[in-house]
Amino acid sequence: MSKTVEFFFDVGSPASYLAWTRLPGITDRTGAEIIWRPMLLGGVFKATGNRSPAEVPAKSRYLRQDIARYVKRYGIRFRHNPDFPINTLFLMRGVEAYRGTPDFHRYLTAVFEAMWAEPRNLNDPDEVAKVLQAAGFDPAEVMRRAESQEVKDRLKAATAEAVERGVFGAPTFFVGDVMWFGQDRLEWVEEALA
Repeated sequence: MSKTVEFFFDVGSPASYLAWTRLPGITDRTGAEIIWRPMLLGGVFKATGNRSPAEVPAKSRYLRQDIARYVKRYGIRFRHNPDFPINTLFLMRGVEAYRGTPDFHRYLTAVFEAMWAEPRNLNDPDEVAKVLQAAGFDPAEVMRRAESQEVKDRLKAATAEAVERGVFGAPTFFVGDVMWFGQDRLEWVEEALA
């Protein structure tokens, strides 16, 4: 049986973006597979009593500095989104709608990069449509898929499962039953997969 890492994430989390840039290299080196686990971070916060770092001024300042350190270390493109926080409900429904399809990585790349590499105001539906169209998607088709009851139910269930398993923020990783929180724990994830 091959090793797997479950990656619980929300595109509205800058730390999830950092992890997304690093995780494929880890799985390439270890021969492991990523199990993509989109969830609604707002739902996790509500269920666990946690709060976004954006709501805690001292934590927000520190997190921005820490992310800048990791961006420099990783050598990745990143710009803090001036429209943050962004309601990711529709975007995450889109992630779930395309999960397991040939278009999944193209969708996820378009959204993550529009959120954190070349920031766009993804609170604006017209801006979201432009991002999707530029990535080769028909925005009306994405809307149709994302608004299906099946997708809504799957995303709610995934969020509830995350909470049941002890997830309180994003990103969170599981290798087997062992959980790690935060993109700064990726060295532990890699060690577990090696």
